Parts: sequence; C-alpha cells; structure tokens
Amino acid sequence: MAVGKNKRLTKGGKKGAKKKAVDTFAKKEWYDVKAPSVFAIRNIGKTMVNRTMGTKIASDGLKGRVFEVSLADLQNDEVAFRKFKLITEDVQGKNCLTNFHGMSFTRDKLCSMVKKWQTLIEAVVDIRTTDNYTLRVFCIGFTKRAPNQNKKTSYAQTQQIKRIRAKMIEIISKEVTTSDLKGFVQKLIPDSIGKDIEKHCQAIYPLQDVFIRKVKVLKKPRFDLGKLMEMHGDTGSKAAESSAVGEGVSRVDGYEPPVVESV
Repeated sequence: MAVGKNKRLTKGGKKGAKKKAVDTFAKKEWYDVKAPSVFAIRNIGKTMVNRTMGTKIASDGLKGRVFEVSLADLQNDEVAFRKFKLITEDVQGKNCLTNFHGMSFTRDKLCSMVKKWQTLIEAVVDIRTTDNYTLRVFCIGFTKRAPNQNKKTSYAQTQQIKRIRAKMIEIISKEVTTSDLKGFVQKLIPDSIGKDIEKHCQAIYPLQDVFIRKVKVLKKPRFDLGKLMEMHGDTGSKAAESSAVGEGVSRVDGYEPPVVESV
C-alpha cells in the first residue's frame, strides 16, 4: 500500500476511542405544573426542559405539553378511575399554566362495568361551549334489573335503547351549550350529568353506571391570556397589577436627595 493513501485511518483519530461523557441533565431546568383553579390541588408536579440557548427558547418547548393526571390526585379523594388531560398553554416564571384538554376512564373501570345479562347503551355528541370550545362527549350506561324482578336478564328493546340514547344527547347538549369550559369541567368532577341522565331515563328503562366516560377537545378558540388567568383564579394577575401600578414611598417633609459627586 502506498504511504499516505489511506485517508480514512487519520479521519476519526484512534479507533475505538470513547466519547466524552456529558451529563444531559446539566442543561435542563425544572418547572412547576399548575392545574386550573376548579381543582382542589393546584400543584400537580414538575417537568423539565432544556435551558434557553440561542434561538431555542425554553418556554416554547413547554407549550403544548399534555399531562394526564388522576382525579384522585387533583381532588385528594378516592375517585381514581377518572383521568384528566391538561395542556400547557402559557409559562409564567417557573410555572406552567395548564388548561383542560380531555377526560377519560381507566381501562379496568370500563371492563368492570361490562357484565352479562344487561344492555350497554352508548351515545356520542359533538357540542360547542359558550366560549367556542368544540367538544366530543362520550356517554355510557347499562340497564339494570327492576325491583322485585324474577327474570334473569334485563335487556332493553331497540326502541327503548333509541329513546334512552336520544335523552342522553338531549341532556348533554343542554348542560354543555349553556356553560363555558370552566363550568363544564366543574360538572365533570362530580359527574352530575350522568346522575341527571340516570334519573330522567328511569321512566323508559331503569339504568345503572351512567357516566360521561370520555371527553375530547376537537377545536379551541384563539389563545386568550385573560381567559387562561380566569381558569387559574388570581395566579399572576395580582403580581401584574402591582408591577403596573407601583408602590408609594414614604418620605419625611422637606427631604432632598443627596448630591452625587460622580455619575
């Protein structure tokens, strides 16, 4: 082999040389994740992101992140089968301000409700809130045995199923179209809509385990910081007001500032 012809050996340096170990966490920053004020527990956890470097801003990497949190962690109660999705919409200081992004049930809860000898009834409806959020709401319910019933099964007829489904859609539409997103989330936490459906459908066929099992956010209005601050109560608004107005400084009568020799 001619000397100096094999250039590939000199390119990479010594063959098999180890790369320098770099701690990736040294470039990260930690931010607190804040839930909206409709929930009892506001601080739901922490998230990390790369520090601002050049044109890559840290807050841009946080916006749009979705966090899935159990309702038990948000309300400090025993209802662990309902999960809420919260999306980061704005970053203020070290706080990620989130908004409602969806709701779903855990798989084990859905499987535990499905049994033999009963009819499963589902309804899906797309509706718009008063603040222009388009939501897709999924409802589920099951027939139950009437009191003093001897028959083993409790199957509803096709006509009864259609009437129950129509009643589900009617109640959901009435509850959602008359409230904004914050009001709808407040109804989702205790699941008051499911209890209303169960009560109104008793005349058609007795129902049990009626729930809003899933909510998807299909369309959002243009981002409005004022609306987000309403969802979070007074978080950040007081600080903004105080910085805009300023504070008065008490001084003695006849006070004169000292003369500075050099500026």
